[in-house]
Amino acid sequence: MKIHQIEIQKFKAASNSSHGTVSFKVDALVTPKTPVDGIEPGSLVTMSEANARVLMALLKKQLAEFDGRKARSQR
Repeated sequence: MKIHQIEIQKFKAASNSSHGTVSFKVDALVTPKTPVDGIEPGSLVTMSEANARVLMALLKKQLAEFDGRKARSQR
């Protein structure tokens, strides 16, 4: 498993598919990260507060689109 430091620079777009996946187009700085001994390896995603707010707004919009496709009985 490769471990990376991923810094989100800018969110460009978001879309979702009929298969239940959400995709984001982003500008990001991705650099390899060495694992710390004794800690399970994992990648780290960082972003500014402004980008976190954009992410929240995009997620809300995409989830509303998913809900809009469902029949009223499934909501």
